[in-house]
Amino acid sequence: MSDPAVTPAPDGSAPAHPVTDLDDVVHQRVRLGILTIAHEARRVEFGFLRTQLELTAGNLSKHLSVLEAAGLIGVEKGYQGRRGRTWITLTPAGHTALAEEIARLKALIARVENTETPQDR
Repeated sequence: MSDPAVTPAPDGSAPAHPVTDLDDVVHQRVRLGILTIAHEARRVEFGFLRTQLELTAGNLSKHLSVLEAAGLIGVEKGYQGRRGRTWITLTPAGHTALAEEIARLKALIARVENTETPQDR
């Protein structure tokens, strides 16, 4: 039975380690958190993200800018009552990027779980 975490490269050579395929834009801790929370909801409000991820408004804004520039999220500004609000939604590219990152992480986990430890040798 073949291990999906250790699939040979198309040219038949040994595959690269799964960590080499992690997306730096998506994998960063805060940005991964933003994408996963946005995935769980149709749209998420800036303040909710800030609270859930324990960030300052400025720090969250910088991460949102990176994700928006990469085309992974959409940012909508508007009003709820008389208060200005900012909502974040995951774009189709964001859904794809998150799914691919999760698949890479699963491959990495499978590799670790399927590797003998020195005590097992």
